[in-house]
Amino acid sequence: MPRIIVDGRQIECRPDIPVLQAALEAGLNVPHYCYHPGLSVVASCRLCLMEVKVRDPRTGAMVWSPKLVPSCQTRVADGLEVRFDSPAVRANQKQVMEYYLLNHPLDCPICDKAGECYLQDYAEQFGPASSRMIEDKLKNPKKDVGPRTLLYQDRCVLCTRCVRFAAEIAGTGELAVVNRGSRCEIDVFPGRPLDNPLQGNVVDLCPVGALLDKDFLFKQRVWLLRSARSVSPVDSSGQTIWIDYNEHGVHRIRPRFNQRVNRWWISDEARFGWKYIYRADRLNRPLVRQGARLEPRPWEELPEILRSVLHQAAGQDGGAALAAVLSPMMSCEEAWLLARFVRQLAPGAALVTGHLPVVGQDQTFPGGFVIKAEKCPNRRGVETIIRHFGQPHLSFSEFLTRAAEDRYRAAYVVGGYPDEWVSDGVAAALAKVQFLVVHDLFPSRLEATAAVQIPGAAWAEREGSFMNCDGLLQPFERAVPPPEGVKADGQFFWELAGNRGLFQAAQVRAQMADHMPKFAEVFTPRELPRYAH
Repeated sequence: MPRIIVDGRQIECRPDIPVLQAALEAGLNVPHYCYHPGLSVVASCRLCLMEVKVRDPRTGAMVWSPKLVPSCQTRVADGLEVRFDSPAVRANQKQVMEYYLLNHPLDCPICDKAGECYLQDYAEQFGPASSRMIEDKLKNPKKDVGPRTLLYQDRCVLCTRCVRFAAEIAGTGELAVVNRGSRCEIDVFPGRPLDNPLQGNVVDLCPVGALLDKDFLFKQRVWLLRSARSVSPVDSSGQTIWIDYNEHGVHRIRPRFNQRVNRWWISDEARFGWKYIYRADRLNRPLVRQGARLEPRPWEELPEILRSVLHQAAGQDGGAALAAVLSPMMSCEEAWLLARFVRQLAPGAALVTGHLPVVGQDQTFPGGFVIKAEKCPNRRGVETIIRHFGQPHLSFSEFLTRAAEDRYRAAYVVGGYPDEWVSDGVAAALAKVQFLVVHDLFPSRLEATAAVQIPGAAWAEREGSFMNCDGLLQPFERAVPPPEGVKADGQFFWELAGNRGLFQAAQVRAQMADHMPKFAEVFTPRELPRYAH
């Protein structure tokens, strides 16, 4: 690995990266706007200029370059010496920041970007203490550039990150820089609004408060939010995300850098597809059938009720009268706890891979980002666990065929899908099961025949891990508690298996790894300093 010297400090860095990226990864705070490691380099903001030691052609001595050079365009080379901490560099930063602030409105008290804005940070750290501007600032109206995004043009610093993203990553090219000189501004092409499946990333990319998410507009101040490391459940790719939340619930989803999956980006489906966790029709209490009606029962009674009935079913036909449907929306830990519990009751019980929702085909974008057609996060993990426990294991369609033939005395069916998944055919087949346990988020057609209905927790209300379509095992944290009256799925399965205390995903995963070494290989994306991405 090449070693460079930055401000007298030796840094070991990755080969063939810009000096700016090497400095940022080393923890140095070098101001920049236009540079982003996932986009092409344009070197237009002029904030990251540095001095470089070069050889004097007359004397042969190493001297500092007479002109400042952009660190985002200069690749690292072994022995390269640069400096950012010099009078010339500091003077340039101060002058450029003054230029950016000339027409920038004092919108910080109302701007959604306040608290995580590069312009705020750089103005304090590198800018002038006061403004010399006495003329009226240039004012531009805000623009509605797409169904989910607003552009406050008078806040824009023309870094062109959004333009490059639309062209290079999304490949749709709706955004452009129009006009010339001091009249330059960002705009969409006539008749082509910013409306592609990745468009929300331009809000994350914007270093100032110019591009804003309509969904988050004026909702929360970022310093009132906490962030949980999570994995998106919207498809099988395993996009890593930040869940921003507080005591009032989840407020937004942002991408979390992952060099092996989604890099710096997430799909709009991952960004906006979490609202279902606050649907008014969420199941919120366990129900047990008494005669023709489902009646509320306390959580403390459920494990004993289920153990008793499932144990009776396990004694029939060598256990073949019992089945458990493991949803691909479950975490690996939850699936393992339920599968182990059922197989301990009846080694011949059927383990079933739950309904696999597929919508259209995979979408691949020019930047390499892929949105998977398989709309569940953990099919690979559930199948791995089921294979570990051996035969009999069934696909969901095979299970429905057998259920329609009245082969099952009892079945534990887990849902957890954000959308309706119980068709008339599914409901008719499962109506044949004598004792049907349904563990789900929302009411469904199964309510009419379920013997026990258990409310489930959404992914943001649980902890665990998902295995993506490529076999990558990624953990996720709980962000918010389940609604009142709901118990986290992992905690319930932990208690159902006869364990005491709190469910801890890492502890269960360690037990799984003793039997399945694959589950010891947990991948956690490396976290870069804030300005490094």
